[in-house]
Amino acid sequence: MKTTPLLSVKNLTVKIDKHKILSNISFKLKPNEILGIVGESGSGKSLTALSIINLLNSPNIKTEGSIVFEGVELFNLSKKRIQKIRGEQISIIFQEPMSALNPSMKCGDQILEIITTHNKTKKETAKSKTLKLIEKVQLKNPEIVYEKYPHQLSGGQQQRIMIAIAIACNPKLLIADEPTTSLDSLVKDEIILLIKSLQLEFKMSVIFISHDLDLVSKFANHTIVLNKGKLVEFGSSKKIFESPTNTYTKMLLGSKPPKKKRPSILPTIENNLKQYPLISKEQRLIRHNEIYSKEPLLKVENLNFSYKKISILKNISFNVYKGEILGIVGESGSGKSTIAKSILKLNNFNKGKISYNNIDIKKYENKKLRRKIQLVFQDPYSSLNPEMSAGISIIEPMIAHQMYNKTKRVEKAYQLLEDVGLNKNDFNKYPNQFSGGQRQRLVIARALSLNPEIVICDESVSALDVSIQAQILNLINSLKKKFSITFLLISHDLSVVRYMTDRVIIIKNGEIEESGETDKIFENSTNNYSKKLLIANGY
Repeated sequence: MKTTPLLSVKNLTVKIDKHKILSNISFKLKPNEILGIVGESGSGKSLTALSIINLLNSPNIKTEGSIVFEGVELFNLSKKRIQKIRGEQISIIFQEPMSALNPSMKCGDQILEIITTHNKTKKETAKSKTLKLIEKVQLKNPEIVYEKYPHQLSGGQQQRIMIAIAIACNPKLLIADEPTTSLDSLVKDEIILLIKSLQLEFKMSVIFISHDLDLVSKFANHTIVLNKGKLVEFGSSKKIFESPTNTYTKMLLGSKPPKKKRPSILPTIENNLKQYPLISKEQRLIRHNEIYSKEPLLKVENLNFSYKKISILKNISFNVYKGEILGIVGESGSGKSTIAKSILKLNNFNKGKISYNNIDIKKYENKKLRRKIQLVFQDPYSSLNPEMSAGISIIEPMIAHQMYNKTKRVEKAYQLLEDVGLNKNDFNKYPNQFSGGQRQRLVIARALSLNPEIVICDESVSALDVSIQAQILNLINSLKKKFSITFLLISHDLSVVRYMTDRVIIIKNGEIEESGETDKIFENSTNNYSKKLLIANGY
């Protein structure tokens, strides 16, 4: 029996100032179906979602085509009618819960507001439903959670509140736009399983937008592949992920770091999936013998840190050697970023010692230490001054540290732009004129401007799609070789850690669970927590 589609999109075209951003997108979504949408950043994934719920209201944006939901053409409806459908029948979960939630409003009240806005319900009844929803999204102690503000919750908990808001009116269609970005692998799995269970319980259809190809392959019944605003492949997820027919799809899937092999350079869309020689275990052994025969560059000894009498780090000890990439892995809140902040003297750790070049970092002037140890953040846009051009962003640290004369600074900025895969013409561009991957390159160039010995990358590739991620990982490897830089790679993406690092430290609740050579841990871990993390990532 033929099933009537819940949603039918036909020839959807979006123009911004006559420039086509989406071109003739067509697909159908059945009731109770999960549809994945994948593609690089800027491919049109989120734009498709925003078109469906009619949130493209700018006067310079023109939308053409047809979107039929439950037999009703959405483009023909009044603003008031669309708003009603958007709240009651179609809901959306955004990528960044902290940006979507009201910071000055209790979490419970934000859920309650949705219920009372769309239903004629007494406040007591609405509150009772709110508490049930908080419980439904698997948050313990609903009464306590109700009273908390967004900043008092973890990223995973915030996302659960967003899901509770989204399902408050029992929608028929749930759009999840990158709902697991920046979450660690265990929390990712929890969120996906939660959405799946709610989808079955409420008999919803789901549009799942993500750059995490592994998640989409496991979660979605069918998948759409977008490239530069065009639909290039559409079919069952199994078929697309196992035997794609489109060249772009093959290239996108081929950009993922392999789970076992270690090519010297990752294939990318940029290099047309060119295959590079594999790094053998013998080559790694020779290199490791050379690295670890020398004195450590950085020593962390019995590091302890507490905040408001809560212990964050407990007796953390490890060494960092010149020329290596050391991975630090663990769930959100495990203490990974706190270690980075301690190394940079951005917090006053309670006990322990950190030595750089055999000198206690507490004896270093902050300025001198941070010239030698630089940090690359997860979100490049928030770490760049929007009013400062790319060139000036690179030059500014040199001025602050009184390095070089004016002419030399400009020359170095030009050279660094080229070193990170940008060009001289980008010197006068501003952050908003760059893509996410380009901004990350810019932040790396700025970090390199001071000639550091150590660069700490704190989740610096987690928000990037697989192709751009591969480009940045290749860049880090090339910079390591060219400038003899040592990297600390903090990440929740174990495929990245497996490919990139020489050694890895696994942290849980502020304590080291396991540490050692990367391949040994990934292939022969003896620790239960490590095994749990590895399984969650498909190892």
